[in-house]
Amino acid sequence: MSRRRDGSLRRVRAGAWGQRSFRLFLFGQGISAVGDRIVPVALAFAVLGLTGSVKDLGLVLAAQSLPLVLFLLMGGVWADRLPRRAVMLTSDVVRAGAQGASALLLVSGNAHVWQLVVLQAVYGAAEAFFKPAAQALLPETVAAADLQQANALIAISGNLANVGGPALAGALVATVGAGWGLAIDAGSFLASAAYLSLMRVRAVIPAARTGTLSELRAGWQAFRSRTWLWTSALEFMSANALSFSPYMVLGPEIARTSLGGPGAWAAISTATGIGAVLGGTLGLRWDPRYPLRAMFLISLIGTSPLLILLAAAAPLPTLVAAAVVSGMSITFFNLVWFAVVQRRIPGEELSRVSSWDALGSYAITPIGLAAAGPIGIALGFSTTLYASAALGVLGTAAVLAVPSVRNLSHGPSGDGES
Repeated sequence: MSRRRDGSLRRVRAGAWGQRSFRLFLFGQGISAVGDRIVPVALAFAVLGLTGSVKDLGLVLAAQSLPLVLFLLMGGVWADRLPRRAVMLTSDVVRAGAQGASALLLVSGNAHVWQLVVLQAVYGAAEAFFKPAAQALLPETVAAADLQQANALIAISGNLANVGGPALAGALVATVGAGWGLAIDAGSFLASAAYLSLMRVRAVIPAARTGTLSELRAGWQAFRSRTWLWTSALEFMSANALSFSPYMVLGPEIARTSLGGPGAWAAISTATGIGAVLGGTLGLRWDPRYPLRAMFLISLIGTSPLLILLAAAAPLPTLVAAAVVSGMSITFFNLVWFAVVQRRIPGEELSRVSSWDALGSYAITPIGLAAAGPIGIALGFSTTLYASAALGVLGTAAVLAVPSVRNLSHGPSGDGES
């Protein structure tokens, strides 16, 4: 048996963890996740502390997500043209600058909402280039058979941060101020860049360049030719705009006025992180035969029950328990989805297809975030959250009615399934 074959066998037995580049990828993203999990609590209470307005909070969150939507397709094209690691490094540096500037304004007491809007827009634009590059870089670090394991390990590491991140954010908001949470996020991006700089991955030879518009059209054709892909993206779009957005905008204000303040929202967010660790563990142990069917069915116990309990002003311990279940279902959902896309889309077009997937997922999220505050004020927070929960269930039922979603089976496949 040759040395080359022996090495291949050792790689298979070692799994994702046995690959040095994957470990560096995992460590970098895990540290970055700490900052990411601090920001939702810190940024929410930074804005509410400045103006006390859920409308302003929705505006800042929309400013972060709108450039993400606008630049995702371009991010996908460039991540298929350029070394993906270089794209991610650049994004990390830009996001560190945006969050560092936001932190400086908040800590110095000179922050205004318009400044946070601009800086979070810069952050969102850089994120648009990072996301498709990161999703396509991961398959370059592990074998195809290890992709779900790799995604599960990333989910677990990220959501271990989700356990401590919100609790740390709550402590920071209550003591030294929300700005320090954004400062930690800035530092976490620099740490991520340091780990990425040490990676060595096998090169994926890009297709011949045919121009930006041609490459966008090619990505769109690959995306639309798979019914399971674009119909799932439509469901993600609905869920993000109609369920997740009201939760992110109205939830912190409910916690501030009815549940005891920032500590309550931090507790709910921390519980979501605990559940997310459980979801990642489930993903390590279960690779379902019909992955999309499994992930959508499990999503039914995710966000909607938590929205209903929040609308009903349930006691904090009940909300915490529901948040654990929500975190578990959402994380399992995400890691199964990423593994399906990474297995079924050829590597040379994966960034572009992923960017179309992400665009579909986030296309109307800025509208949902900006509208959640005014709608909540007009209809009442409870009515808005009940409606969001009902729409989430209907969206899941609709996508499960599509045969190519419900019956997509495990394993890599040829192109063009419908």
